[in-house]
Amino acid sequence: MSRREPFGGPPGPDAAVFVISVAAELTGLHPQTLRTYERLGLITPRRTGGGGRRYSARDIERLREIADLTAAGIGIEGVRRILDLETRLTALSARNEELLAELEATKQALRAPSRSSDGEPVNKLPVLHQAVAGSMVVWRRGR
Repeated sequence: MSRREPFGGPPGPDAAVFVISVAAELTGLHPQTLRTYERLGLITPRRTGGGGRRYSARDIERLREIADLTAAGIGIEGVRRILDLETRLTALSARNEELLAELEATKQALRAPSRSSDGEPVNKLPVLHQAVAGSMVVWRRGR
């Protein structure tokens, strides 16, 4: 899925716009190397209806990173492991940010008055959710 700026602006970083020859030129890699990296699962370009490969700006960044790592003497399996760890780190960092936001919302809710103006108990805990599994957990106090 590509994300475009409003009013026909430049394509987003995930828009698959570069053909293989352009991607090869932008990365300094041979087109056959790009095909090999795809076969090894290091990169997954999008495909046109006719089967042609299309690379995004994010794909180009990843290919440059792979090229830098292999130029530094790291083997393909080492590159695969590094990329996997980077992906996991990014996901964990995002989850950590979500948890910190939920913690702050809970702290603020607990600082609020515990009874409404008519004396009824107020549910002070916010709705918490776990975006990864797509499920939602709602914490409520018993009445």
